[in-house]
Amino acid sequence: MSGAIVNQETMRQLAAVREALSQRLSPDIVKATYSQPSSAISGLNSYDLEIGAKMLYPVLTPLRNDIPRVPARGGIQANWRAVTAINTAGLSMGVGEGNRSGVIAVSTADYTAKYTTMGLESSASFQADWAAEYFQDVKALASLNLLQSVMIGEEKLILGGNSSVALGKASAPGLTASSSNGSLGTNANFSVIVVYLSLEGYLNASVAGGIQAQVTRLNADGSSDSYGGGAGIKSNNTTVGTTGPSGSVAATTTAKAGAFGYAWFWGDTAGTEVLGAITTEAQYTITAEPTGTQTAASLPAATDYSTNSLVIDGYLTQVVKSGSNAYVSVMANGATLTADNAGGIVEIDAALKSFWDNYRLSPSDIWVSSQEQTNISKKVLSTSSSSPGAQRFVFTADQSQIVGGVMATSYRNKYSLDGAKEIPIRLHPNMPAGTIFFNSKQLPYPMSNVTNITQMRLRRDYWQIEWPLRSLKYEYGIYLDGVMQCYFPPALGIITNIHNG
Repeated sequence: MSGAIVNQETMRQLAAVREALSQRLSPDIVKATYSQPSSAISGLNSYDLEIGAKMLYPVLTPLRNDIPRVPARGGIQANWRAVTAINTAGLSMGVGEGNRSGVIAVSTADYTAKYTTMGLESSASFQADWAAEYFQDVKALASLNLLQSVMIGEEKLILGGNSSVALGKASAPGLTASSSNGSLGTNANFSVIVVYLSLEGYLNASVAGGIQAQVTRLNADGSSDSYGGGAGIKSNNTTVGTTGPSGSVAATTTAKAGAFGYAWFWGDTAGTEVLGAITTEAQYTITAEPTGTQTAASLPAATDYSTNSLVIDGYLTQVVKSGSNAYVSVMANGATLTADNAGGIVEIDAALKSFWDNYRLSPSDIWVSSQEQTNISKKVLSTSSSSPGAQRFVFTADQSQIVGGVMATSYRNKYSLDGAKEIPIRLHPNMPAGTIFFNSKQLPYPMSNVTNITQMRLRRDYWQIEWPLRSLKYEYGIYLDGVMQCYFPPALGIITNIHNG
């Protein structure tokens, strides 16, 4: 009897399941069914995050990697002496019978370079450390980012740090108005002001953000430091009349050795000038109203902030420093590099000839910006360059290896004791457009007692400090202390104010 009851109950349940399956689900039941979320951060959704942040920024420090680093021996500055010339009077070698010869005179000089401390700091909060657990070690990342920032900062200082060469007051701009090529309206008193910028000032400047005069930096310990941000003294304004509605104004100033940027301010009348352009040559054609917000009136009237007393003098400053005897060529406004119709460039050859004629040496590297890399290649490979030795081509049997694009990777110096010498042309990430820098690594003088022409002389090379806890933050500092020491600045040189073309 019980078996029959079980079978009947089983049959009843199976019939109920068949009936339920044969019916369509109600809308409420359909809405309750799981589906893929429409957002990556909502619903029952796994988050496919790769472990570790990607480091998407360049760390390019070719000069820092190249320059020798030597230990200092205490003190507050590096000191050295040099014999700079022998037989300065040019005495004749001839000797009369029974006589002794003349006594040569020599020139000597004393040199000093003050040590300075350089560095940066970073931090990571406890909460950031906890939040990033199993994804990223933020304390290690803070230290890595800090180290790389210090390396990049040192590279900029090695190239163009400026603690000693004040740029002074810019020359009042010369203005030439035109009734075409722009969108300026009719204005009888259009006014222009210009400011010289050091390399640091140029690299930190933008039309939107302005240029830096005096900078007061709040430090991690609550102290503050004030230093020059790289701007010289603003020029007097110059006015000119414009004719609209398509007027323009060509503005020029005197190019300055040591100025690697020029900030241009203009306005409808004197006193209304606003930053509108930053150039690497001493000219600019104004075609429209300025788009910046910084006013010339906000800049100091007579104080020069082009030097930074907290940093070292870099290569470019060593070149333009008074008494350096380094090669300096400031191109005329609007002048481009000139092809010599024989596969060379007139301005580069003039520099190389000067190095040989005056000091019997050849540079080891030519450093350029991307603009000058392009211009050099175009001049060397121009159709007017007819010399068969101007180019070197390498052919392969595999015709599939044809590659477009040609670049001049070195320059042949014909003024060298051992015959033609190839000098590498190297691209630098911080070299301003319109400048070429010649660097030498060795002196060709026997027994010169100079192992490195230029070196970083350091009381302390890179060291890291993890500061004692004073809040819920891990705080780090990375520093170095020393100076860039250049024994022979005449082995360096620049060509600057080169017009693009």
